[in-house]
Amino acid sequence: MWLTSLVIPLAMIIPVLLAVAFLTLAKQKVLGYMQVQKGPNIVGPTGLLQPVANGVKLFTKEPVRPVTSSQTMFLIAPILALALSLTLWAPMPIPSPVLDMNLGVLFVLALSSLAVYSILGSGWASNSKYALMGALRSVAQTISYEVTLGLILLCTIFLSGTFTLSNFLYTQETTWLLLPSWPMAMMWYISTLAETNRSPFDLTEGESELVSGFNVEYAGGPFALFFLAEYSNILLMNTLSTIIFISPSLHLQAELSTSNIMIKTMALSSLFLWVRASYPRFRYDQLMHLVWKNFLPLVLAMTLIYITTPTSMAGLPPQM
Repeated sequence: MWLTSLVIPLAMIIPVLLAVAFLTLAKQKVLGYMQVQKGPNIVGPTGLLQPVANGVKLFTKEPVRPVTSSQTMFLIAPILALALSLTLWAPMPIPSPVLDMNLGVLFVLALSSLAVYSILGSGWASNSKYALMGALRSVAQTISYEVTLGLILLCTIFLSGTFTLSNFLYTQETTWLLLPSWPMAMMWYISTLAETNRSPFDLTEGESELVSGFNVEYAGGPFALFFLAEYSNILLMNTLSTIIFISPSLHLQAELSTSNIMIKTMALSSLFLWVRASYPRFRYDQLMHLVWKNFLPLVLAMTLIYITTPTSMAGLPPQM
């Protein structure tokens, strides 16, 4: 019994970590070609072992901890960040979830909100003004865009009639949720860019402003944990976007359904990289103006529309 309870989480965690490792390689390759460069091409055939070399380099470096830092919190913060990012994969139906819970959407919202504690804890524990300023800016950004993400999820719950992520597959048997709610899907995708600190919203780690922000005092293994957590969140948000808005048909076999989700997640992740190569970084006032003055009024209006409109009028099947 205990062996099964250990094997099932590992069967989820190891593929996620491998996907994260090769997402970093894809990022370097894609951005390299977009900037007319080669990207990694030395370590291994065509640079395929570059993620392994990066991991070995980071985890074998001597850990550096500021003398005046809060040692316990300084080490707990990156572990908490990675633990939360991996736990969030448990209710994902790809094709069957590790935890089949009725309130999977609320579980994702609740755990993703806890990520701000790892950011704020790392900035405070570093006992550095730059790290604390970066942490405060990052927490403000994360909390602001979580409001929009939460309201958009509420709209999709009204459309699908379920809090269970697996049931989004049933809801989209006849049509994707993307089609009747494409403005909401666009705002969702832009908000996921800001939530995961991707360009052009990467003010959390803007080197020109805050010298890497909240993790400026981290190096080696603890920095690698933050790095893994960040890229795991990128894959998670794109997987969630796929499940909510462009789910595959349930008539497909389990293997085909999983492949379908993977291909769409890869396409959305590639669009993340395309945006990074194309757009300059926002100013912080523009970042906040976008969410509070533009996205939030629109999402609130759409929420009221979906509350007062029957599900059948949205062109979707009735609630299950």
